[in-house]
Amino acid sequence: MKLFIIIFFTFAITGCSAIDVRQYENNEPRLNLFDYFSGETTGWGIVQDRKGRLLRQFVVHIKGTVSGSDRLTLDEEFLWNDGERSQRTWILDQTDAHEYTGTAADVVDQAAGTLYGNVLNWKYRLNLEVDDRTWKITFDDWLYKVSEDLVINKAIMSKFGFRVGEVTIVFKKSEIR
Repeated sequence: MKLFIIIFFTFAITGCSAIDVRQYENNEPRLNLFDYFSGETTGWGIVQDRKGRLLRQFVVHIKGTVSGSDRLTLDEEFLWNDGERSQRTWILDQTDAHEYTGTAADVVDQAAGTLYGNVLNWKYRLNLEVDDRTWKITFDDWLYKVSEDLVINKAIMSKFGFRVGEVTIVFKKSEIR
């Protein structure tokens, strides 16, 4: 009986969080990842703990460069509210009409993304420095294009299947094309 209860709650917890990104196929305005992030983009973000308490704030400046028809490089420069500066470079590849992969120095293996309509869902693990230790944190990362120049990004962070925090970012294109 105990085993049944454990299995039931495991499926109940994990089953509730599964959202099929294909349901957004007809949503507007459509997100073309390469078009939106090509050139200059700025993001304003917050990091919250699992209880919703604000931990940090940041601004990220992104320079996106498209190579060929299937590769986007994002050079990200972060300025944190405590004065820390950091950077990350993403290499994103489009593998078919709806699927993307991504790599960065602190990403474990590679990110996998699926895009339909105005919504992109990324799943990846990130090596995150916490108190002089490196944690492998799983990200369930959602981007929603809400206008021609605004994208809202919400990422749930988890470790061992338990939610440890959340990141929210509002991106704005520097210039509308």
